[in-house]
Amino acid sequence: MAPYESENTTTAGEADEPRTRRRRAARYAVPVTVMGVAAATIGLVPALADSGDPDLPEITAAQLIEKIAQSDVERLSGTVRITTDLGLPDLGGLESGLMSGARAQGGDDGSSADPSAKLAELASGTHTLRVAADGPDRQKVSLLENAAEYSLIHDGKDVWGYDSASNEVYHGTVDASGEDREQRPPATPKDFAEEALKSVDDTTSVTVDGTAQVAGRDAYKLVVKPRQSGSTVGAISIAVDHETGMPLKFTLTPSSGGAAVVDVGFTKVSFDRPAASTFEFTPPKGAEVTEDGDLDKGREHSGKPGKAPKSEADLAKGLDGLKMLGEGWNTVAVFDDGEAGGLPTGEAGGDLEGFLGSLGDRVEGEFGTGTVFGTRLVNALITEDGKVYVGAVTKDALVKAADAGK
Repeated sequence: MAPYESENTTTAGEADEPRTRRRRAARYAVPVTVMGVAAATIGLVPALADSGDPDLPEITAAQLIEKIAQSDVERLSGTVRITTDLGLPDLGGLESGLMSGARAQGGDDGSSADPSAKLAELASGTHTLRVAADGPDRQKVSLLENAAEYSLIHDGKDVWGYDSASNEVYHGTVDASGEDREQRPPATPKDFAEEALKSVDDTTSVTVDGTAQVAGRDAYKLVVKPRQSGSTVGAISIAVDHETGMPLKFTLTPSSGGAAVVDVGFTKVSFDRPAASTFEFTPPKGAEVTEDGDLDKGREHSGKPGKAPKSEADLAKGLDGLKMLGEGWNTVAVFDDGEAGGLPTGEAGGDLEGFLGSLGDRVEGEFGTGTVFGTRLVNALITEDGKVYVGAVTKDALVKAADAGK
């Protein structure tokens, strides 16, 4: 079905003014989240059964964005399929071996029920989630695994994580102000869509590209594309529920083509209030319970990262000299890692440097020399003088940004 309007119809003013540095940082945060989870954020395995194009009233892109913004859905339950294909190198059994070794040591290495570790599994492969929500104070996400299940439950001030495979429990609390809720990883199409729409400005094309049926519901298809060349983002497609304005499906395809980098959507959804028992949790008999404070101590002693930064200012504190270069979808974050000489070396001399170097490409420019590490979405350049450039841009665009920022 043809788009309802041309790419020139939607401007920055319609999508929300003004463009601020925070908005530019938000665009940078999307690929970083996806990498770290990343982490944001999936091969294009159809997560949903699209059955025909429903006949819906015409709507402009600006009206559809407003419909998403005004969506007040607070109660739902359903099943979400999430697939991530960043194109990371296959390290064979190395990653699983390291994880197994860490868990075997126990103590400061944490709990398998720790959400920051468990939900990082969403950064690759295909996963099925059961989700439920009843207002801002009660949510549940369950990651279904082979013969096991991991659940993350928020009920009032309590947050519980339970790994049935290990019978381990995580317990933490959230700030009464709700600020801690911002740290939860994206798990539904709405989470991803909200992050993507923060980045809409006059470097962006936004159109309505017909309709679809998703999880048995009629939806509009909103398509967001960079107008600039050099971005690794090809297009973002968001299926928006006609009745509620809630995003039902989110797909990010790379400019290089092929399978989607991120594909997340409902396969089943209901907007009825979930049963109160859905959010109740009592640690099973014999389960090992770890408090969040104990995990924080472990992270401090082990050198592992703590909780994610809540804002650009917090991120800048952790990354000395953080700066943004360029604009729009070609924005590149640059910071100094404080280590001249490029790649780090390990106890085994140059072995670590050689291993890491084999995963990247050596590049040269006016900035000097360095190594580019890439995925299908995010590229990072580490220069010989210790600077790091990161962005959802091509390798050539990254080198050009390094030359301009030297």
